Amino acid sequence: MNDLHGRKALITGGTQGIGGAIAIAVAEAGADVLLVGLRRDAAAEQTLQQCRRQGVRAELVLCDLSREPGEYLDSLIAEIDSVMPEIDLLVNNAGTYIDVPFLEMDFDRYLTTMHLNVTAGFFLTQAIARRWVDGNVRGRVVFTGSINGLLSEPDHTAYDTSKGAVAAMVRSLCVSLAPKGIRVNAMAPGLVRTPLTDGAIGDDNMRRWMELHTPNGQVPKADVCAGTVVFLLSDAAEHVHGQTIYVDGGMSIWQQPDAPE
Repeated sequence: MNDLHGRKALITGGTQGIGGAIAIAVAEAGADVLLVGLRRDAAAEQTLQQCRRQGVRAELVLCDLSREPGEYLDSLIAEIDSVMPEIDLLVNNAGTYIDVPFLEMDFDRYLTTMHLNVTAGFFLTQAIARRWVDGNVRGRVVFTGSINGLLSEPDHTAYDTSKGAVAAMVRSLCVSLAPKGIRVNAMAPGLVRTPLTDGAIGDDNMRRWMELHTPNGQVPKADVCAGTVVFLLSDAAEHVHGQTIYVDGGMSIWQQPDAPE
């Protein structure tokens, strides 16, 4: 039921971290993958090779999704059509965290965060869904949300705002697109090990603090997120619409852990 053979998946932010893990898992499930990344670097090449070792086609297109969609969307769609047409799976994973404390936040940081974490996924989904509706394609969309769409941190104000918007967007797009045969859901991780979190997790005190606040006591690698995305893209999730599944070791449901002895 989790088999994706014959499918073609577009994965934004798919070159490393959670996106890279998703790309590899989707390839393992049998789908061809087209990654959208900011640069062709060593991490991107490594992800592409790991995908190709699964016996599928894997390609990369470059695009800066932190800009206004009018600056890139038409050319990106044209490049997708040129490299891997007939995309029927979409993973909106691209995102960033560049916050400073709230009283120091500036408009450019806020706007970059919202463009990359929210706006890009909204308008890329719109562009692809229009084609799916015209072609009677029963497409599947998965967004990468975050536990920060549910819980807040003092120095994550723009990031928290963006991930809360993703959770709301998934519900709204479900209501708009489910009647047209298109499924929209989200996978929302807790704290996992990625290039974006290495700085915090590398501090032993911070890692122990996060482990304490997670019921299963783990801060795992990013690949723990990938299986949930494969499930949501697959036939096994045929009746799952508009949901955000938290992959967080239980962090989001624990009011407060017991103090250590």
